[in-house]
Amino acid sequence: MKILMTGSTGLLGTALRQELKRGGHNVCRLVRSDTNVEALRGSDGFDVKWDPVTGDLEGAGEGADAVVNLAGASIVHGRWTARQKQLLKTSRVDTTRALVTALSQMALRPRILISASAVGYYGSRGDEVLREDSPAGNDFLSQLSIEWEAEALKAEVLGIRVVLARFGVVLAKEGGALPTMARPFRLGVGGRIGSGQQWMSWVTLRDVVAILRMALDNGAPRGPINVVSPQPVRNAEFTSLLASALHRPALFPAPAFALRLMLGEMADALLLSSQRAEPAQLAKLHYPFHDPDLATALRSTLC
Repeated sequence: MKILMTGSTGLLGTALRQELKRGGHNVCRLVRSDTNVEALRGSDGFDVKWDPVTGDLEGAGEGADAVVNLAGASIVHGRWTARQKQLLKTSRVDTTRALVTALSQMALRPRILISASAVGYYGSRGDEVLREDSPAGNDFLSQLSIEWEAEALKAEVLGIRVVLARFGVVLAKEGGALPTMARPFRLGVGGRIGSGQQWMSWVTLRDVVAILRMALDNGAPRGPINVVSPQPVRNAEFTSLLASALHRPALFPAPAFALRLMLGEMADALLLSSQRAEPAQLAKLHYPFHDPDLATALRSTLC
């Protein structure tokens, strides 16, 4: 299978690309024209430079069976200034729009587009159980996700099956949120965030890759899918289990006011918000989680 991929050098893209290569698939990495392609030499797949503004692929996408869209600037780098918010939007919404435009110009189109999204779609919802048909929230991340998904869904009119992967917090030793969360615990100064009562929807990188592989191989998945473990936990439990996995104490809570002072709007959206997401669609598909239990997942990921 020939698979086009954006965001192929990120945490998720790298892991998925390597898994696809092991499965004998041909991964075509779509890289921006200003990307140092030489630095990517030796990695899996091959590179095609493309313009994420116009979507121009110069014919390289012809014959592709599937597209995986994982592009997007990191949401945790720097305070959310107006400029940073625009970058977050452009790198997701505009890039997805350009990608779908490129697909529309193909004579032979891929059968599936998997496009990234996030459980931030739902906003902060307290103890409410959030399934794929739950309404969106109204904060910045919610609105960003709404626009992001809307651009991907335009591929449906082209006859392409669209899967919207709403990721929770992805746990991986190689990068993402976990090394940052673990750092204060390793130093002996970790603890719950804010009240600790906010729900955290998490998933291991191993399950993310397996779920995306299933979506590529199985013709049934369509629309939004909560890519999260079936066992979300409150932040207080998460931090306690993280401390235990690292054999460190969890004695120093991070007050909400201090986080807001340091991070502004980002603190409420990423650290203090509560999303109790349920993988209802994955349950219908009988997906067998590799890592459904957080304590076991943290130990296996951090060791």
